[in-house]
Amino acid sequence: MKLVSIITVNYNQSYITEQLLASIAANNSYPAIEIIVVDNASKDNPVPAWIPQYPDVTFIRSEVNLGFAGGNNLGIKQAKGDYLFFVNNDTEFTPGLVETLVKLLDEQPQIGMVSPKIRYFDEPTMLQYAGYTQMNYYFMRNSTIGQFEEDKGQYDQTTGPTGYIHGAAMMVRREAIEKAGVMAENFFLYYEEMDWNDHIKRAGYQIWVEPRALIYHKESVSVGRVSGLKEYFMNRNRILFIRRNAPSALTVIIFYIYFILLVTPRNIINYMRKGNEYKGFTSLLLKAIWWNFTHSKNITNLGYKLN
Repeated sequence: MKLVSIITVNYNQSYITEQLLASIAANNSYPAIEIIVVDNASKDNPVPAWIPQYPDVTFIRSEVNLGFAGGNNLGIKQAKGDYLFFVNNDTEFTPGLVETLVKLLDEQPQIGMVSPKIRYFDEPTMLQYAGYTQMNYYFMRNSTIGQFEEDKGQYDQTTGPTGYIHGAAMMVRREAIEKAGVMAENFFLYYEEMDWNDHIKRAGYQIWVEPRALIYHKESVSVGRVSGLKEYFMNRNRILFIRRNAPSALTVIIFYIYFILLVTPRNIINYMRKGNEYKGFTSLLLKAIWWNFTHSKNITNLGYKLN
């Protein structure tokens, strides 16, 4: 039986993380697991209180906020599992989740990463994810399959390759990490899992979705649904992703033209229309673009190799 390392990152959301741990305890029946929680420099350190409360959980405290990628990479260093199951702390497990994903990886050695079907926690019959289409690198556009549809089981027979996994819940084969490396820490927040997805593909593995496995997602609990931080990193890392993964220099040039001449003016107009809630977002967008020009050389940072 394969050991599964369940890894999650906490940042100023102790109660949400405790809800995740409770859902794992209530719903998981796969016996060969270890649970690793990385606290990513939360203002109030919850780890001392957690250790006696959860004696079977491994806790790691970082005194510096390393972002989503860096926090998960700390968990990877500690993990002993054959399969590593990365879950956002704002997710809720369902019965059979781990078993179903493990069975697929056991039977299909060509799979490097797999995500379950995801529904919104607040709208428990509504789909968030049942796969992704392939990326159009010229425009950095793809689509989420099933999003906002009522889940009537319409995707439950579509187990197979997909464009991308979903970062809220992804089980990764250890040997795929050994070949492709860990998540790129210079993303800090957003797009790092899509970047990792492409690197694992280039290492020779397939990316699958397993809609017969289900997880619920509360989405954007740590960052917030309207957030300058989110807007900054989404724009900054969209450009960084293309710089690292576009198939040719021509693709990068076409994307830059599209982003600067179309996306940027459109976003600025939208910020202005939305009023005070989006005050300061224009400067954040421009900073996101400028970051990519001032960091023109450091785009290959993968943190470290696992082996």
